[in-house]
Amino acid sequence: MPPTGAGAGAGPGDAALRHPHWWQRGWVRYGALITLLALSGLVILALVRRQTGTEGFLVGLGLAVLPVPWLTAAFRWLDRVEPGPWRNLVFAFAWGACAAALIAIVANSFATHWIATSTADPAGADTLGATVIAPIVEESAKAAAVLLLFLFRRRDFTGIVDGVVIAGITATGFAFTENILYLGTAFGTDQLTGGRGIASVTAATFFVRIVMSPFAHPLFTVLTGIGFGTGALAGDGQRARRVLLPLGGLLLAMGMHAFWNGSSTFGAYGFFAVYGLFMVPAFGLLTWLAIWTRQRELRTVREELPAYVFAGWLGPAEPYVLGSMRARRMAREYARHHFGGRPAGRTVARYEACATSLAFLRHRARLGRAPADFAVRERELLSELWARRGVAWPALEYATRASARAPAPYWPAYGYGHLPGQDYGQGYGQGYGQDYYGYPAVPYSAHNPYRT
Repeated sequence: MPPTGAGAGAGPGDAALRHPHWWQRGWVRYGALITLLALSGLVILALVRRQTGTEGFLVGLGLAVLPVPWLTAAFRWLDRVEPGPWRNLVFAFAWGACAAALIAIVANSFATHWIATSTADPAGADTLGATVIAPIVEESAKAAAVLLLFLFRRRDFTGIVDGVVIAGITATGFAFTENILYLGTAFGTDQLTGGRGIASVTAATFFVRIVMSPFAHPLFTVLTGIGFGTGALAGDGQRARRVLLPLGGLLLAMGMHAFWNGSSTFGAYGFFAVYGLFMVPAFGLLTWLAIWTRQRELRTVREELPAYVFAGWLGPAEPYVLGSMRARRMAREYARHHFGGRPAGRTVARYEACATSLAFLRHRARLGRAPADFAVRERELLSELWARRGVAWPALEYATRASARAPAPYWPAYGYGHLPGQDYGQGYGQGYGQDYYGYPAVPYSAHNPYRT
């Protein structure tokens, strides 16, 4: 055992661990990222305002913001089973609205201008720019946000739903800025031509972009998110899958984007044909896939948590309560009304999130995809559950009674008599009923409200 205590000698690498380089410090990285996004936002604001004018910018801003709340709410609803941190969603939206939009405007303008000056067909340059250059540039710029979170926030990026939510929020931010530009430009055109009412360019642009297809950019980029989400499900040794699946999702996003942008070249009714025969069915299919994945996550919670019921960390009915969004909501409301208001509700919400993360962690391990830090992560989650049990257990017990969910037998039926490590042959821990990572096993009759 290495020496410990105040007089213990330091190893040769200890100083580097205690004193990282200045660029490795968290506040430096966060500061650099915030500065980058802020500068991108200021530049994109100036570029859009220059093209649309102040009045056009304000009109475009007022109209472009309309679909943002309900798109964001839809993705947040999808993320309710295991909600990700708000900071990830704020970053994704800001990246899409600022950095990705700036990259797209600069790169698209440069590429289209270069093509126009290199050929004798300026109209063909616009078509090529819209159907080839724009999809590649824009989807790559949006995918950068998903990639950054995939690489540096792996604990928050564990499956398909996380990829869909992050990609969708990023694309929502991108579409917001792009809609300001298009709607502001249309308003400026109406000011010059005297367009009014439903015959105006602004009304037509609003109908196409805000009413008919507000989901277009999220739909494209969600394909990239699905690729990253399936890549996140791969084990640590499956590096080819973790690279090829995100790349395949990105290529599909580019292809769908190019097909949508090229619909105007398919004749007078090409746009409406592509919209009705391709975009709407694709939107419906991906919506069904997202909802089905959400329900599968709830089923995973119900199937994996009984292992921790047997160990005494959870009450008998908790896997079923935590596997029902209705019961989870009832538990939070009960805590808010009977245990100290909003802070108590947030405590129960955090308990539910930790239990869900624990179920997903165990599920990955049971499939042979346990991360290298499985034992550390499991202990952290169990610690958070234990710290919040005083408020969470009574609230969940109330939700059990109110939702009329009776606890099912858990140890004989599920066969969970071992720790996760013993189930998977990884040697992660000791047997249930013993000292569990420094925590005592919890006999039901003594330490929790589910007394038998």
